[in-house]
Amino acid sequence: MTQIPVFLPLPLVGEGWGEGRPEGRVALARAMGHERNVAFPAPLPQACEGMTWKQTGFTLIELMIVLAAIAILAAIAYPSYRDAVLKGRRAQARAALTELLQEQERFMTQNNTYRSFTNANGVTTPSAVPFIIQAGEGAASYWLSARPCPGNPDLKICIQAVATPLQPDPQAGDLALTSTGAKSCTGAAASSNASLCWP
Repeated sequence: MTQIPVFLPLPLVGEGWGEGRPEGRVALARAMGHERNVAFPAPLPQACEGMTWKQTGFTLIELMIVLAAIAILAAIAYPSYRDAVLKGRRAQARAALTELLQEQERFMTQNNTYRSFTNANGVTTPSAVPFIIQAGEGAASYWLSARPCPGNPDLKICIQAVATPLQPDPQAGDLALTSTGAKSCTGAAASSNASLCWP
């Protein structure tokens, strides 16, 4: 005769049957004639009773919302940050041009002429000049050079100091200041908003 295993569910509660305990289930199985084929799951540890389990993490939609918020903030903040950086560099360039012209005036007093020079990435021609050649604290933000004034090539009369940015600055471009006080720039603001170059 084939014996069929009896699987008793948990919990099994009832008077006289062990109040759901394993011995109560065995007694029930014996009464039913299946004591050798009793199978029941082990009771849960007491520490786990009453505990609930909850999965945690981010959904794809939540992640996309966070990324979209970051992208919006970056799109708003980056242009403002770049404008602030460019404004600070232009101020450094204007201060350096003023200092260069002061040095040119001292040179003029001693030699009865101004001195022009070019500046290619920090390499000047002539190779040694007694002037400041860059703007910026530490790393250069502008290269400085000096040339005859537009429309007046006589170095005994006028000199123009020029600051060329290392990083592109489409609005201001090169800043220039002459020994006669003429101020100019080569960027788009030269014709539309000159105060951007020289406040």
